[in-house]
Amino acid sequence: MPLDRIVHFLNEIGIPLQERALPAGTFVPGILIENGGLVIDRARLAYPGDLLHEAGHIAVTPPSQRAALNGDLGSTMADEIAAQAWSYAAARHIGIDPTVVFHPAGYRGASESLLAAFAGPGAPGAPLLEWFGLTHAQDNGSGAPVFPRMSGWLRPEPAPATA
Repeated sequence: MPLDRIVHFLNEIGIPLQERALPAGTFVPGILIENGGLVIDRARLAYPGDLLHEAGHIAVTPPSQRAALNGDLGSTMADEIAAQAWSYAAARHIGIDPTVVFHPAGYRGASESLLAAFAGPGAPGAPLLEWFGLTHAQDNGSGAPVFPRMSGWLRPEPAPATA
């Protein structure tokens, strides 16, 4: 089952996850972001892949800011694209079809276009994931993982700026 694989993966990489009943009307049916973790209600969860996408938002947030994540994140376009790229890579990593994440009911009708974009060279979001230290957008000859393969799943704290 895709949901069981997703839950196992999130536990494995350290994204906090609880299962409990949630009220109707959460931003994503059956999912709530709470204090930097995820709460799922299997009875209300409409699309298991949505859990992987919401986890992507947590994963690409700097560690010092994760605990403050709650509810609808109202993310920027960059955050959204990074979460999409992360969730595509995660789906591939755990062996589920990326259409589980990029289902026809999501992404304002752009699921097929996004799937094609992530599967090809120059995937959107890959440069952001590279900047976050999670992968490389292009092969640089070093043998380092190239998107959609990842070298890490949780964004590290950014290095302090130097003058």
